[in-house]
Amino acid sequence: MAERPQVVIIGAGFGGLAAAKRLEAEPVDVVLIDQRNYHTFLPLLYQVATAGLNAADVAYATRGLFRRQQRVFFRRGRVMGVDWDQRCVQIDDEPPVAFDYLIVAAGASANFFGVPGAAEYSYPLYTLPDALRLRNHIIDMFEEADADASIVEEGALTFVVVGGGPTGVEVAGALAELIDKVFREDFHDLDVHRSRIVLVEQAPHLLGPFDRRSRDYAHKVLAARGVEVRLGTVVEAIEADRVRFSDGGSIATRTLVWAAGVKAGELASTLGVTQGRGGRIAVGSDLSIPGHPTAFAVGDIADMDDGKGGRHPQLAQVAMQGGRHAAEQVLATMGKRPREPFSYFDKGTMATIGRRAAVAELPGGAKLTGALAWLAWLVLHLLYLMGVRNKVSVFVNWAWNYFTWDRGPRLILRAEDGRRGHEPAGPGRSVDGDR
Repeated sequence: MAERPQVVIIGAGFGGLAAAKRLEAEPVDVVLIDQRNYHTFLPLLYQVATAGLNAADVAYATRGLFRRQQRVFFRRGRVMGVDWDQRCVQIDDEPPVAFDYLIVAAGASANFFGVPGAAEYSYPLYTLPDALRLRNHIIDMFEEADADASIVEEGALTFVVVGGGPTGVEVAGALAELIDKVFREDFHDLDVHRSRIVLVEQAPHLLGPFDRRSRDYAHKVLAARGVEVRLGTVVEAIEADRVRFSDGGSIATRTLVWAAGVKAGELASTLGVTQGRGGRIAVGSDLSIPGHPTAFAVGDIADMDDGKGGRHPQLAQVAMQGGRHAAEQVLATMGKRPREPFSYFDKGTMATIGRRAAVAELPGGAKLTGALAWLAWLVLHLLYLMGVRNKVSVFVNWAWNYFTWDRGPRLILRAEDGRRGHEPAGPGRSVDGDR
């Protein structure tokens, strides 16, 4: 083993960054690999998609996070696999990167559960390009309807959100505010109240991880803000201009936001390791990968036993705590100390529905709804957002939105703008590259 062991971390999400931060001052070399040169604050992607925030507000250059750390190196590239015998990470069209220890934190991707047409025609919301593509499309629909109101009857202004978890609830609530408070003033010649927002959930209630009081509150607020909530409804197929349900019903729409769940990223299936639920990498109690004691998996790509017969949820807090724990186990192994099992501390769960409306379930059994939960949500997300500039920018944007009911980034921006012969970005096309 080299004098300074090399720790390779795949993925610059919450888990990967937490691991790198824990190791940055230790006697190791850290190589952080990601396809993109920035970290995305995923909990606020829906605000980019609904014109509440700029893309740069929720992203931070990865190199900038370690600019003062001479032993943390960043490599931009797409990881294709791991050569376990040679102990190196294989990167597309680039030399492999050797490791002494490996932490896989490559995240997740949208899980379409085999629904026909979902991958082709829906708008998932898991990357920054996803959010920009959805924002472009939403504004496009209103611009087109303003030019030709007859297309409203064809579903141009019908927005279907599939998935009643926190992401689906937040998207539906933000869309309702965008349409009712902003587009109503922007489009003078268009009756924006002809638009529809339909939130579809297969379960008999919204917000599965929350208790009944929080679920009922979210349902009530969404309904009061004009969102049609359809519970116990299963999506059977998605077409370019319609979504069909298993009960034989359908809705004409050109916009279907897919918020129905995620699965492990493609990398998990290339590693030749045991996979668990959702294709996630099975890990031991210390988060190591069975058969590879110096390799760990954390975050959304890891299938972590919660010790109670279930699995840890795919949340930012789980990823961050898991990343730090994996880094600690690397240091324990280097120091010839025994490893420790991962223990997750639940700091609570939150979801916002819109202005002065949110639900929060905190440690100790505290449960909040309404304005107090909304304020707690705002503060928490500002605290965890990367970078002082981002924190200030988001705070200013939120304050401006709150006092003026205005939203700044209502821009249609595409990579092909200004070129001739290119179609607008739609499902399956990315604004600035594929993940």
